[in-house]
Amino acid sequence: MNTKIMNKSKWLISLSSIICTLSFSMMFASCSDLMETDSELVEFEEDHQLQSPTDSVYSVMGIIYKLQTIADRTVLLGELRGDLTTTTASASKDLKAIARFEIDTDNAYNRVSDYYAVINNCNYFLANIDKDLVKHDRKVFESEYAAVKAYRAWTYLQLAQIYGQVPLVTEPLLTEIASQEAMKQTPQDITAICNYFIDDLKPYVDTKQPTYGNINSLNSQKFFIPVRALLGDLCLWAGRYQEAAQYYHDFLALRTSPVYTNVNHAYWDDATKKEFRDARNNFKFGVDDAECLCYIPMESSDFYGIRSEINDIFNSTDLNLKYARVEPTKRMEQLSSIPDYCYLSTNQDGSVDTLYAPKNNLEKNKYIGDLRFGTTYEYKNSGTKRFSRISNETQTIDKFNSSGVTIYRTNIVYLRYAEALNRAGFPQSAFAVLKYGLYPTIVATNVDATEREAAGSLIEFDQTLFSASNTQGVHSRGSGRADCDTLYALPQPAAPLATYADSVSYQIPLVEDMIVSEMALEGAFEGYRYYDLLRVALRRNDPAYLADPICRRSGEADESLRSLLMDIHNWFLPLP
Repeated sequence: MNTKIMNKSKWLISLSSIICTLSFSMMFASCSDLMETDSELVEFEEDHQLQSPTDSVYSVMGIIYKLQTIADRTVLLGELRGDLTTTTASASKDLKAIARFEIDTDNAYNRVSDYYAVINNCNYFLANIDKDLVKHDRKVFESEYAAVKAYRAWTYLQLAQIYGQVPLVTEPLLTEIASQEAMKQTPQDITAICNYFIDDLKPYVDTKQPTYGNINSLNSQKFFIPVRALLGDLCLWAGRYQEAAQYYHDFLALRTSPVYTNVNHAYWDDATKKEFRDARNNFKFGVDDAECLCYIPMESSDFYGIRSEINDIFNSTDLNLKYARVEPTKRMEQLSSIPDYCYLSTNQDGSVDTLYAPKNNLEKNKYIGDLRFGTTYEYKNSGTKRFSRISNETQTIDKFNSSGVTIYRTNIVYLRYAEALNRAGFPQSAFAVLKYGLYPTIVATNVDATEREAAGSLIEFDQTLFSASNTQGVHSRGSGRADCDTLYALPQPAAPLATYADSVSYQIPLVEDMIVSEMALEGAFEGYRYYDLLRVALRRNDPAYLADPICRRSGEADESLRSLLMDIHNWFLPLP
């Protein structure tokens, strides 16, 4: 649809009707082209300069519309290639190919042009908006300018994670010839991409995000990526750990809008009676929940445009005749069973005992150990239904919302913060994020003076804002009272090492392993797992760190898959 015929006099009902200022199609032209632009696009360079607030709003919403095309892929490419899920017999051949690492350039989920469509829209906006225009003593387009820069950086980070190396294009491409030439430049790797956008985003850490109110009953404030959290991600991937920890900390601890872990958790409903028959949780994963920090809004139906298929892929629904396309692996069950569930029991005399839930003779094996898996996953077999097209085996994974695809969530950011702290040389602080949560009392009692002094502002939290009432260790989300669990402890060498630095060096990889395991328990099915393994494997220069868990999806090693993944070139999708 040409933007010149778009009615800008009213806010239209669905995002799909808010078309971007740049109305062009991007597709594969040949094996040598990553994208092709519609030659008619050049007309907009003259007659559409983005000089009014209305233009900027519609242009930003148009970029969000483009993001919808890649939203599902942020989950599928990050989850299906990990070790926590596998495809079912009902999955499409393209989904099965993702899980088998047999993705070719014809795979429906390998469309690099969709990412460059987002990027080119961002580039055009940034090149044509008058970011310095001032009215009533304020810069009119400053918020939109920063938001679009964040969209572009986030999209490039996805590209780099998926393809390993990609061309870095920061100017709008208005002709097919310009597109072809730009794509011939030397591709940039993840580190180079991250370093570029760290510098690009730094000036906008304090820029307020746009405020468009509610759109289709959705809070539009959560459509925009938090710049500090994104900078933390970019620094984490670039190996700039001190900076990453600082950005994460400053995002979480900002006095004007602090972000708490909160104390929601999974729990045994009848632990006090020691029956251990049923478990529940009191946390939610909806886009309207406080835990969701940012998401890509999706349409409510195909009639309006791009609807997320994630729920229909992971869950049994009417649309898929109850045949889920993806299911948890045996390894997911094994990882979930490893932790101990710790709880406190009050005796008649008022004394308190620290106890552990049993791991044997439970009515439901999914509740063994950590409860996050068991309380978000449900499997039912209703028995054979003769001549029925509808599956009698159904599953529900209570982590998805048709209103949008979450890309930033509170406890995931805390875990990345812990990862950065650990690699910056502060394993005690990182472990405290897992076991207790970081707030002043915990820092004072569980981080020694040497680390406190060295970490400085990285672990400073306002004592009037952060406390045990709103902060807990991430491990407590599923494993009970982690703060009381003596079995869950900071790794220590068998004998004292020669220096303090030696002890820190000993702890860092071990704490990192604990963080990665916690990421699996907390972020399962959400699209993070493959990239968490990838990031650490690259950091350690250890292909086995990625290959070993993935090849054991079934509970036993698949040696052919392991051999494939021991070659780093097979970690990334092929470019056309």
